Amino acid sequence: MITSIFFDLYGTLAGFNPTRFQIQSEACAAFGVVLTEEGTVKGYGKADAYMTEQNSVRPLRERSKKGIAEFFREYECRVISGSGVEVDLETAGRIWDAVRAIPYDMVIFKDVTPVLKNLKGRGMKLGVLSNMNQPGSELLKKFDLMGLIDFAVTSYEVGSEKPHPPIFLEALKKAKSNVNESVHVGDQIGSDIEGAERVGISPVLIDRDGNHLGFKRCPRINSMKELEVAIEEIESLSTK
Repeated sequence: MITSIFFDLYGTLAGFNPTRFQIQSEACAAFGVVLTEEGTVKGYGKADAYMTEQNSVRPLRERSKKGIAEFFREYECRVISGSGVEVDLETAGRIWDAVRAIPYDMVIFKDVTPVLKNLKGRGMKLGVLSNMNQPGSELLKKFDLMGLIDFAVTSYEVGSEKPHPPIFLEALKKAKSNVNESVHVGDQIGSDIEGAERVGISPVLIDRDGNHLGFKRCPRINSMKELEVAIEEIESLSTK
């Protein structure tokens, strides 16, 4: 029986406001680069996968300012390439600087709060696992999740990013839960799905942008509204 559910933050519980397409379009306009909304979604899929890959090798928090700038030039190239546009690394770096200059916030998706309330009502232990470089308590306060999420574990606190085991093991410790009683929900195959699998936690892929339509290694959902059905599927398989 599932007693604990862990969630990734960015792309799973929270997203950008304005949207990533709106931010990127505004930044790219000054450089004569035109993006499509569909292409931007696709581009961010490639860029975020690149971030997961790079973080597993050498976390951004351990890189120099120059190294971080080089990373985000490559990252921005991937975002733009989703719309079928290629730019050189120097231009990509300038566009990324323009992206960073545009005010934005991260807000909880509308489908999140009702589901969290229902899960809490069922007695579930809920946690957030994030590669953000700040304490988990600050994240919960920022997103007003203190009454809905029991704890948050970040790479800043454990010194290790997803997909490496320490952040998942710390969540299990805080939840006082075994791997066969736990589920991790995230939007990144590399950091969330593979990370959970490494320690034996059942993963659920939330694919809000439809970047992984053929993915079948674990339950795949389009929104949080489908999560409880996915949990039932995991529970039914564990009893067979």
